Amino acid sequence: MKRPPPILDPPRRRRALSDEEHALWDSVARQIKPLRKKHRAITALASPPSVEARAAAKIAVRPKPAPAATPQPKKSATPPLVPLGRRERSQLSKGRKEIEARLDLHGMTQVRAHRALSAFLHRAHGDGLTFVLVITGKGKVGAESEGGVLRRQVPQWLSQPDFRTLVVGFEEAHIGHGGAGALYVRIRRSRFT
Repeated sequence: MKRPPPILDPPRRRRALSDEEHALWDSVARQIKPLRKKHRAITALASPPSVEARAAAKIAVRPKPAPAATPQPKKSATPPLVPLGRRERSQLSKGRKEIEARLDLHGMTQVRAHRALSAFLHRAHGDGLTFVLVITGKGKVGAESEGGVLRRQVPQWLSQPDFRTLVVGFEEAHIGHGGAGALYVRIRRSRFT
């Protein structure tokens, strides 16, 4: 059994615009500005421009100056910090990767802790160590405490240029290694030339 062909709607004819609608459209088109400044050829509905107008247009259009050579960014002497990878962090927290040295800053003043951290990182870098643990402590716990000065300062110190030459990156330690009161620090490899 054959199906009858589907009944299609007859095509609609476009309605012609009235003179009033044309005038409205022309006024709207003149008022809008393009999003991008592209020089498009404007077709004049009136007579072609006079010789003086063409000469003035040639003077008004100036050639674009050659783009100035942009200076290449200099390679910084201090490399950027890179966070530890998920796999490295997991291996450290589970004990599959060894923490090769530890530094405990509990009870130290900021000046003493900074000196101890600097000496520790220089020694670890010189010895070719990869992962170390820096224990800052969590600070006093309470409503009015700010959570420990060294806990806030050590990440800032590690971000400074003088430590970035020694440190690849750092991250908060696993709870088994001290949690928020300790940092895993990855030491940069020393390059022998």
